[in-house]
Amino acid sequence: MENSWNGKRYNSLNYFLREKFGSKVFKIALDGGFSCPNRDGTISSGGCLFCSDRGSGDFAGNRTFSITKQFEDIKIMMSKKWKSDKYIAYFQAYTNTYDSACVLRQKYEEAVSQEGVVALAIATRPDCLDDDVLDLIEEYSNRVYTWVELGLQTSSDKSAKIINRGYKLCKFEEALTNLNKRNIDVVVHTIFGLPGESTQDMLKTIDYVSHKNIKGIKLHLLYLIENTPMVELYKQKKLKFLTQDEYVDIICKTISMLPPNMVIHRLTGDSPRELLIGPMWSLKKWEVLNAIDNKLKELDLYQGKNFIE
Repeated sequence: MENSWNGKRYNSLNYFLREKFGSKVFKIALDGGFSCPNRDGTISSGGCLFCSDRGSGDFAGNRTFSITKQFEDIKIMMSKKWKSDKYIAYFQAYTNTYDSACVLRQKYEEAVSQEGVVALAIATRPDCLDDDVLDLIEEYSNRVYTWVELGLQTSSDKSAKIINRGYKLCKFEEALTNLNKRNIDVVVHTIFGLPGESTQDMLKTIDYVSHKNIKGIKLHLLYLIENTPMVELYKQKKLKFLTQDEYVDIICKTISMLPPNMVIHRLTGDSPRELLIGPMWSLKKWEVLNAIDNKLKELDLYQGKNFIE
């Protein structure tokens, strides 16, 4: 194997953070109390079809609490299982740049002021990054390691329309260019198994991402949970779940296509067990991750092996 990241065949977030900060770093997911223009009627009122009632922040803190209380509550809960004194303040739920720069500053400042915070992560949409917001994020990136997460999901505008993403690829590229100019690291979310997408379509998205100035990637399986607009597509038989074998195969091909320096933040997603409609195999997260490791070894694949500049 040409590259090895502490025994792994891919450049994991855990490896990256240990190299950067010298020890284990834990992510604390926060709910800043924001909304989303794809939900409040500015763009749409339905939101992305897969998005949950909690704005895909199902494991984030309670938005009725202050940032400080959310941070402390999660920190205490995590300390029962793991020991660490370094944390990432992760604004996860909804669109975390969808407010005035003044309000955003208050939220971000409260988060980075917590003891042990060494990084700030901000999940948002490409169409919610005005110049004043970009300037604010740049300011924080000069104080603490910062990255911005963009929910691309797919490079296909056709697929994006089906899932009601609410913006075209050109808007993503504009946001990426603006973040790159400010030397702010970008992490992109992709979803495998979107309605109507073939394996070729999914890998086309990966090829697109792998040739952009993107620091990291989150690879998600499309899972269906109750009370999301996508349930209607499922009832109409317009949505077919990937099997575990299909997903593992796509992930292994994806890993081999990504450049070695791109950090892989996750290889699958987490769904609320009590709300999951399917695929049920996705609940066996460690089984899936072990299957990916075994398949990579079996096929002698590793990150970057099939990356073409």
